[in-house]
Amino acid sequence: MSGVNDNLEKLNSISKYPTALMTKIFENVSEGIMITDKEKRIELVNPAFEFVTGYKRDEVIGKTPAVLQSGVHELQFYLDMWQEIRQEGIWQGEIWNRRKTGDVYPEWLSIVEVANDEGEITNYCGIFSDLSERKFVENELEKRLLTDSLTEVSNRFAYIDRMDNLLESTSAISHSVQHAVYFLDLDRFKQINDTLGHAVGDTILVEVAKRLKTLLKNKDIIARYGGDEFIITLTNVKNAKEAANFAEQIIGIIEQPLDINGQDIFISTSIGISMYPIDGETTEQLIHCADKAMSYSKKNGLNDYAFYFDELKTDSQRVLILDSELRRAIESREFELHFQPKISMENGEIQGVEALIRWKSESLGFVSPAEFIPYAEETGLIIPLSEVIIEKACEAVIEMRQSGYKTPVAINISSIHFKQQNFLDSVQAILERYNTPANNFEIEVTERTVMNSANETVSKLERLKKMGFKISIDDFGTGYSSLSYLVRFPLDYLKIDRSFIQHIGSLEEKQAVVDAIIQMSHRLKMKVVAEGVEQAQQVDILRKMNCDIIQGYYYSKPLPLHELLKFLEYWGIEHQGRN
Repeated sequence: MSGVNDNLEKLNSISKYPTALMTKIFENVSEGIMITDKEKRIELVNPAFEFVTGYKRDEVIGKTPAVLQSGVHELQFYLDMWQEIRQEGIWQGEIWNRRKTGDVYPEWLSIVEVANDEGEITNYCGIFSDLSERKFVENELEKRLLTDSLTEVSNRFAYIDRMDNLLESTSAISHSVQHAVYFLDLDRFKQINDTLGHAVGDTILVEVAKRLKTLLKNKDIIARYGGDEFIITLTNVKNAKEAANFAEQIIGIIEQPLDINGQDIFISTSIGISMYPIDGETTEQLIHCADKAMSYSKKNGLNDYAFYFDELKTDSQRVLILDSELRRAIESREFELHFQPKISMENGEIQGVEALIRWKSESLGFVSPAEFIPYAEETGLIIPLSEVIIEKACEAVIEMRQSGYKTPVAINISSIHFKQQNFLDSVQAILERYNTPANNFEIEVTERTVMNSANETVSKLERLKKMGFKISIDDFGTGYSSLSYLVRFPLDYLKIDRSFIQHIGSLEEKQAVVDAIIQMSHRLKMKVVAEGVEQAQQVDILRKMNCDIIQGYYYSKPLPLHELLKFLEYWGIEHQGRN
């Protein structure tokens, strides 16, 4: 009660001032003031009251403050408020009132009892401030914190919050309710940003968000999850068929062309779908499952959707095992190299062999390079793995030389390893450690590798040539496929990708492409290797085209070193016999 006593002392001191001063203050303060009699009938209001409420003085004199009630608060709210005033002599707090126009607005209200010298209640004085503007600012700030500034849909944090609330309310419902969560990733969006610029990329993201919103009902949720990823919750889904139909609608609306500066731009999306409660009962579980399904969809063809299924959970567990097993295998050099011979078309001799890595894990069994090489590249393990491969190749060269064979070994170099600043130094150190000259090896890099940071690539390739390596471009035809840029690089061999070779016997256009590559390569002083050759017909066609070297199952599958040594011996005997 000390605060009330202080206020009374202040009021007593103020009463010593002239009435004109008090009137001046009453008329000009920005807070609304309302004075009632002890029966709570309004006796006096100031201009600020009129401005905030919209009521003129004459419209409220004699009425009770109930004229301002908004209907937001229950009766108990007002009963508690007046109970506190009777006990404490004062009440203050946030309250919602109604303007004359009917608009409901928030205000900060203080109500004070006024008593005479005998302690009898004579009046009540209410002083209030309009909080509308502050509330607006607070709401705008909250909206900005929860909204993606570019697309104006919810952001990740708002999505998670809304999903948590949705699932909490859903779990309280007695009957079974299903929701579908869609994780969208725009296909090749990085390529769009790189070629057309980030401004165009932003325009596309805004348009995608607009299109997606047209598909949604009020209770559905959409958010930009990050980058070119969107996430949608379709609420109260009847079954998986309805969820699939909605995914098809998403694909259909996104693949419609966008007019960007008069040019039609075509985009697509890969979608993963998880279902509540089958795939998870928490937001985190549902997002994780939808994300896994999206990755699966993208791997199996763009512009499509996939539902989460239990095998993807197994895949997640396998990745964890793969990671630990791969690290252990690199540490213990648990890998084996197999070697596929490359045959010269001119004289039938073995021109060299390509080293191909093989891995049999104790926990996982045989693991395909198509699985562990991409994972090693994603995690950076490809660098120590590549060094193990080079070491194993050095050991193979030493053993072949001891057996009387000086067959060059081709080693595939990952673009990630090649781009490392210490790449050349690490290769040089391995060669010196094994006392194995570089002229025993051929370095194979993909055309995508050489096209990135071209000036730096030329410098590295030239240094490799000076060290004694032969240089080969691998998988030609799958990337940039421009022979003109090859002039810049000191190359010895060009390997035509197997996808061209497989169809040269049946598709004339494939024959024409292969023939053109061979002729142009010869003009650039490069020899051509055809990989993936499996049929005699393919060999005959390539011979007529003057292809230099053949590699494939037609002659031999990749062989472990001890079998390769037998093959080299057998081939030498057969070749001598034919000569």
